[in-house]
Amino acid sequence: MRPTARPGSAALEEGWRCLGNRSKRRPPADAVKRGAAAVSTFEEMKEPDDQDTDGEKSVTSKSDGKKSLRSSKSESRSPVQEDNTFLEDDTDETFNEGEGSYLEEDSDEERLEGSLSSFQYDDLQSTTVPQQTPAPAVEEAEEEVKKKISESFFYDYMELASMPFVTLDSNIPLDLLTLVHSFGYDCRKRANLQLLDDSIAIYIAGNQLIFLNLKTKEQIYLRSSSGEGIGVIGVHPHKTYFTVAEKGSFPDIIIYEYPSLRPYRILRDGTEKGYAYVDFNYSGNLLASVGSNPDYTLTIWNWKEEQPILRTKAFSQEVFKVTFNPDNEEQLTTSGSGHIKFWEMAFTFTGLKLQGSLGRFGKTITTDIEGYMELPDGKVLSGSEWGNMLLWEGGLIKVELCRGTSKSCHNGPINQIMLYEGEVITVGSDGYVRDANGAIWKLDLSFSNITQDPECLFSFHSGAIEAVAVSPLTYLMATTALDCSVRIYDFASKTPLAQMKFKQGGTALVWVPRMVNFTGAQIIVGFEDGVVRILELYDPKGLTIFAGRKKILDADIQLKQVFKPHTACVTALAYERDGEILATGSKDQTVFFFEVERDYKPIGYINTPGPVCQLMWSPMSHPESTLLIMCENGYILEAPLPTIKQEEDDHDVVSYEIKDMCIKCFHFSSVKSKILRLIEIEKRERQRELKEKIREERRNKLAAEMGEDGEKEFQEEEEEEEEEEEEEEPLPEIFIPSTPSPILCGFYSEPGKFWVSLGGYDSGFLYHCEFPPCDESSDFKEQKDEPIDVRYLADTEDNPIQTITFNINKVMMFCGMKNGAIRVYVLNQNDPSLTSLVDYWHFNMHDNNYGCIKSIASSFDDRFLVTAGADGNIFVFNIFSEFMLRKDMKAKVPSPRFGIETEPIPEDIEDPKAYSIENARRKREHDKLMKEVGEIKAQKREQIKALRSEFCKLLEMNEKLPKHMQFKRTDFDVDSQIRAEMHRKTAFKIQQVEKELAWEKEKHELGLMKLKNRFRDPLESDTIVVHAILSDHKISSYRLVQPSKYSKFKRASQSERKPSKLDRFEKEGPGRKDSQRDAGGSVTIQEESIVEKGKKFRPKTLSEIIVENQIEKTRKLILKAERAQLKIQQRKKEWEELYKSKPGDDYEDPKDLQAIKEAQVYMGDFNLKTAPDYKIPEHMRINAAKKEEELGHLDSLVHGNKRHMNKCILSLRDLKVAVVEEIQCLVEELKNIQLTLHISKHIPIPKIPQIHPEEVPEKRFQYDEETLLNFKQQQMKSNDEKSPGVEQTGSGGPVGGFLKLSSGKDGDLTTRDSISRSSKASTFSLDIPKCLEFEKAEPTDVELEIMKRDEIKHVYMQQYLVNRIKELVVTFDAELRLLRHQKLKLDTQMKLSDLHHVTLFQEILLLKNFEKQENVLQERVNSLDKEEQYMQWKINETLKEMEEKKNEITKLQEQEKALYAGFQAAIGENNKFANFLMKVLKKKIKRVKKKEVEGDADEDEESEESSEEESSLESDEDESESEDEVFDDSICPTNCDVALFELALQLREKRLDIEEALVEEKKIVDNLKKEYDTLSKKVKIVATNLNAAEEALEAYQREKQQRLNELLVVIPLKLHQIEYVVFGEIPSDLSGTLVFSNHALRRLQERIRELQEENSKQQKLNKEWRERRKQLIREKREMTKTIHKMEETVRQLMISKFGRVVNLEALQTLSVNTTLEELKIRKLRKELANAKEMKMWEEKIAQMRWELMMKTKEHTRKLYQMNDLCIEKKKLDSRLNTLQNQQGNAFQGPREADVVAREEVTELIQLQAERISALKEEIALLRRKGGLILPPIQSPREKEIQPADL
Repeated sequence: MRPTARPGSAALEEGWRCLGNRSKRRPPADAVKRGAAAVSTFEEMKEPDDQDTDGEKSVTSKSDGKKSLRSSKSESRSPVQEDNTFLEDDTDETFNEGEGSYLEEDSDEERLEGSLSSFQYDDLQSTTVPQQTPAPAVEEAEEEVKKKISESFFYDYMELASMPFVTLDSNIPLDLLTLVHSFGYDCRKRANLQLLDDSIAIYIAGNQLIFLNLKTKEQIYLRSSSGEGIGVIGVHPHKTYFTVAEKGSFPDIIIYEYPSLRPYRILRDGTEKGYAYVDFNYSGNLLASVGSNPDYTLTIWNWKEEQPILRTKAFSQEVFKVTFNPDNEEQLTTSGSGHIKFWEMAFTFTGLKLQGSLGRFGKTITTDIEGYMELPDGKVLSGSEWGNMLLWEGGLIKVELCRGTSKSCHNGPINQIMLYEGEVITVGSDGYVRDANGAIWKLDLSFSNITQDPECLFSFHSGAIEAVAVSPLTYLMATTALDCSVRIYDFASKTPLAQMKFKQGGTALVWVPRMVNFTGAQIIVGFEDGVVRILELYDPKGLTIFAGRKKILDADIQLKQVFKPHTACVTALAYERDGEILATGSKDQTVFFFEVERDYKPIGYINTPGPVCQLMWSPMSHPESTLLIMCENGYILEAPLPTIKQEEDDHDVVSYEIKDMCIKCFHFSSVKSKILRLIEIEKRERQRELKEKIREERRNKLAAEMGEDGEKEFQEEEEEEEEEEEEEEPLPEIFIPSTPSPILCGFYSEPGKFWVSLGGYDSGFLYHCEFPPCDESSDFKEQKDEPIDVRYLADTEDNPIQTITFNINKVMMFCGMKNGAIRVYVLNQNDPSLTSLVDYWHFNMHDNNYGCIKSIASSFDDRFLVTAGADGNIFVFNIFSEFMLRKDMKAKVPSPRFGIETEPIPEDIEDPKAYSIENARRKREHDKLMKEVGEIKAQKREQIKALRSEFCKLLEMNEKLPKHMQFKRTDFDVDSQIRAEMHRKTAFKIQQVEKELAWEKEKHELGLMKLKNRFRDPLESDTIVVHAILSDHKISSYRLVQPSKYSKFKRASQSERKPSKLDRFEKEGPGRKDSQRDAGGSVTIQEESIVEKGKKFRPKTLSEIIVENQIEKTRKLILKAERAQLKIQQRKKEWEELYKSKPGDDYEDPKDLQAIKEAQVYMGDFNLKTAPDYKIPEHMRINAAKKEEELGHLDSLVHGNKRHMNKCILSLRDLKVAVVEEIQCLVEELKNIQLTLHISKHIPIPKIPQIHPEEVPEKRFQYDEETLLNFKQQQMKSNDEKSPGVEQTGSGGPVGGFLKLSSGKDGDLTTRDSISRSSKASTFSLDIPKCLEFEKAEPTDVELEIMKRDEIKHVYMQQYLVNRIKELVVTFDAELRLLRHQKLKLDTQMKLSDLHHVTLFQEILLLKNFEKQENVLQERVNSLDKEEQYMQWKINETLKEMEEKKNEITKLQEQEKALYAGFQAAIGENNKFANFLMKVLKKKIKRVKKKEVEGDADEDEESEESSEEESSLESDEDESESEDEVFDDSICPTNCDVALFELALQLREKRLDIEEALVEEKKIVDNLKKEYDTLSKKVKIVATNLNAAEEALEAYQREKQQRLNELLVVIPLKLHQIEYVVFGEIPSDLSGTLVFSNHALRRLQERIRELQEENSKQQKLNKEWRERRKQLIREKREMTKTIHKMEETVRQLMISKFGRVVNLEALQTLSVNTTLEELKIRKLRKELANAKEMKMWEEKIAQMRWELMMKTKEHTRKLYQMNDLCIEKKKLDSRLNTLQNQQGNAFQGPREADVVAREEVTELIQLQAERISALKEEIALLRRKGGLILPPIQSPREKEIQPADL
């Protein structure tokens, strides 16, 4: 046994022992312990939730012979307990190293072929093994972890390989099916092709690993260990091992040794479901694996020790690939969906870690990365979805690589990238390098002259196999798939025979039965476009003629017949049991019937309620022939045999639909929930019965043992149990899925009954159904039917049966499962009810995830079984039989029919949109109906035409009548609204058509605009060819495009160029307007000011006149002084300029210097430009920019010349147009004249010249409606013909057609003027005969004379007009010839300019190559030059500063000298204390250094530095005096002058200050000297570098000039221009010659003479200038003497006049005191202002007095009114008193009204009194001066009344 038993191994151990396994050997116990301990190490890495569950686990053998029903995933990940049981059982069984393999070394491949492909098993038992492991065994296993696995240890393959599952207690052999061959290859699986050596390739096919010998084409198989498929494979770099990564629950990675194929190591717990990729490192000691969904775990393995080193999650999305970097094994790369990640194994403080860096796409679109490659420098080159390559560095995209034409490298994603001998090879899914159609190619990558062509080694289907069929006569099979191919295989000899390609993919296939084709040579195939094709297979070796055949194949296919019955993909084909009818089904929900004997003549079709998935005719055992139709959506139909009609014409039949067929329907209704409910009820019933039985046994037992006590005890226990019993769970509810479960397959059982397999919810059972009676009135959709019986299918709940077939005697039912497994049920004979559907054989073959078995078939003799899956694999099995197959068995290909090579091949239907049979018939009927309708319309149109003609006749008759008898046009209208309605409808239709065509119109307009922008707009002028009239001469203009990018037209300068209107507006517009506006504003302001001055004009006062006079006087004085000062300054300036212009002693004329420099440069011995030591002058250095400017100048000149010539040719064309027009007019006049002349006197009329289309190319773009209609007719005609040549001409139709029509219309080229002139001439000519028609009387003599004169005149005019026409023609031809001659000259110049243009362009390209390095060198020179200038400037600044400091030092020394001299003078000569005072002055003392006080702390610090330097003026005696002598300088000696002592102390302080300043200045000078020295050194270094840089630049310039000299320049020369002749002949080699122009030679010769003359002139001038110099020196001496005399005279005059020498400049500039004069003026102005103000106040006072008088008068008037009111009041009071006295006797006491009235009167009186007093007070105030006027005082009542009044 192996170290760690897999799940199920313990259960199978006993079974393998009973079978007598071929190898009883087991690995040593220590190896077993090491493996178990290794697994326990992984267990320690788990989460706490992943602990193993306790208890026993029952392991039951399932489909792969090793599956176990586990309670959790953790159990599968911890097989330690099983290992320990083996450790206990097999402790004593050991074996030697190297003997633990099932396959011996001496029989590797032989035993593998015989044993791996078919194993003989007798029996297989499943047992339950307890899996509890004692703790000591686990500890012991953990202690063995550190031990290494022996290098010679191998696992047993038989224990690893998956086995078929067979039901227990059955007699089914394990080798019921034996894999014989595989014809498929899963080309869409990643990394599914690996090379082990030069001749062995391995690839995955479902659950098999196939070893393919590329030379012998033999296959060897390794089975999957998990039985759930293989995920990925990998090969060791040394080709000694290969790895197989499984799929399943926690799958293993098994590493096999090659070539022994023995399992070497097993890596466990690397992922949860499957592996996506594995890769070895370059040395082969590490293995990287990455898992698939859901964990995507990246693991680094030490695979030889079966230990994981590192583990992490690679990414959160699908990962496609992981690889080591071959140059750095510590780096890895992973890629996948939308990402690429770069990993590095790094040591951290926690140990070795995997650190990943995710690649960032940046601005690039995120893409899935399938293939990539690590480059040696660490970069990574990856592919992309759009076919380009991405270069990664540091996690970023550095560059995106594509082909040179900006096209992508591949048309699709790049799957793989390789580096082969320094070249990158990419493999794309577009078929380049890798075939996407399922093939294995052999490529020679040597890329030499002897490279072999690519060789296709094997060819397979690409993608899922849709159908397979076997021959009824031999061992041939046919397959089809969606890759548009049909292939024929000989599965007995394991050979592919033939294939045929089509436009659409195949979806259904059936081998034609022998009743139809006895030879079995026909195949019928249905395709996804609804087409059905009948193919014929034959052996081409049997043909008599092999015309053009180079290699005779073993088989060939030929198309025999094709028809299209359906509009969607064909899903089913079935021949009736007698072979008379063919039925085809499709997803278009129809079933079509064909009569086979009459060349598949259509019978008709029926509609189905859903897409058809299967068709099956009833077998021979059934009394009637019926068709079983199964639909995907749950409907099963039974159709009877359709009635075949006799020979009759069916052209009158509108449709092929069969409507009178009695069809039975079964609408499946889900019953699975009911079945599950019944099973649950039975289960509970059995449990209840078991409990009752146990209870009864216990009751009897207690009764027998205890009697009545036992009965009581039993009753008590029952009561307790009833209390403890819980309520039963509710039964499962009845559930019916909302979406019907799809029907997968089915077959007949009995007449009217059938079995069916369903997917989805209803999977897990086979349902036996029976058709209800046929009821034509019932609706299929409302029908609900349930099956009559079911059969449970084990382990098919999520894995339903996809397809079913039987062997010949119906004892074996072969089932293809959804997960790619094959299941074989062994049945009893004659068992239509499937009562024996119990025992079965089950084995996983195809891929478990996507390998659903699409089709399954057995051979004609039941020896072989063929399966085809969606994973692209085709497996051929040998069915268990007592008779062994012969090794040399081979299928017999049918012989060809007689005359098959001469039969015409029917036309295939390649268009997927072609009409089906039904649609074609309906189209025919529709066309027939349309034809009849068209005939009716034609008849109606004829009737309408007759009526219209009759109506027109009536209108003509009406017009012939007199006007008063004519009917109006509206009288003919039957109904005016009809015509209005017709117009409205027509307008509406036109509007609708415009709306419908708006988009198309806009589209074509945009297209036309783009074409114009692309091709016409850049064109400045098109080619115009002007033809001569009498000769064949012609001249064509230049086709000019817009100037190129190099053209730079020289613009005139602002001074030379006339400003345009826009320039004037920009320059003058806004500013000028503003200025005008400002000027206007100023004018208006001036006018306003003048008006105001006029309004305010007053005579000037005396004070104003005085002020103005004073101001004018002061202004004149100041002006006079300023003029004098300005004159003096001007004189000074002139003197300064004069002195500046004075040349120095070493002065040299700049013109002379320039001339000398030019002579040095341009005179002497010069080298050619080709010389190696040629130095290029600065002004002659050229670069790309200058050359581009030169090229642009050339282009502009060429363009200007061509444009000028084009203008001349265009003018000539216009001249021809004018000449033609004039000739037309002259011809018309000539014709009119000849109408009056006799025919004998006629002169031949000259032909009118034609304007060729080439002369008016612009008319190609002019078109009208007629042109468009003609073009449309031409296009329709070309479309009807459908000819490629016509289509090509039609495509060029728009331009050519427009040109032809326009030229045809304008052939006469008559403009409006010419047409009008010709029309006038024609009218004149037509008037002449009309005049002659009236009377034909005999002319008189006068008339005859007049006619004779007219005749003479007309003859003369005729001759004159003819001569005029000839003159025009000859003149035009002469102009054309002259211009043609000029153009020929210009053509030669243009050719030369083109050659020069090529040369300049080559120079530009060369200069651009040099430009980058030249710029670098120039930048270096410039930077060094700037640095040198900066250093020189700093040196100059330093020198200036040093000079300034030296001057400061000199000043300080002078101050020190002055200090000593002043002190000496103060002491006197005979002072006895002179020495003491001098010592006090010169004493050296220490002083505190002066610093800036910044804080309190700084103030307390004392400086220890002292001034120790001696004064420069100390005498030698003082220096020699003893410094030890001490004297007290703090006390003044007796009799010493205290003032002198204090003066000495003060001067000592000053001396010390001067000495400190001197020290500081000297330090600064020393520092400046050091800085100067440093800068000088730097300047020398920079100068050296600058010289080196200049030399490098000069060398580079020389190299550039040499490269320019190497360019070839074309110079056309004539023979007489070549003077280099050897022996009278021109030498063949002219490389050593020079080319000079004659002008240049003449100029050089003239220059020689000029230089000789110039030399003699210069000698004469030199002599003259020497004499002139001597004369000037003498004149200078005399002038100096004269100046001295004049200066003395001026000095004497000053002394005599002023008494001393005065400054005349200061005297002249003396002027008045400006300040005083200004103050005087201000005083006068102030007095004037005060006078004005006083006058204003006086006017105000007079005004106020006048207002006061008016107020007084008003108040007086009011007083008079008040007096009158008072008098009136008294009168009223007296009258009132009188009335009261008279009526008072009648009433006693006052009345209320009287009281109120009295109160009101009283208030009124009081108010009036108050107002009177207020008026008096106001009058008193007004009488006072300056009194304030206050408002009158109002009473409270008035205050209340005022708002109301308001």
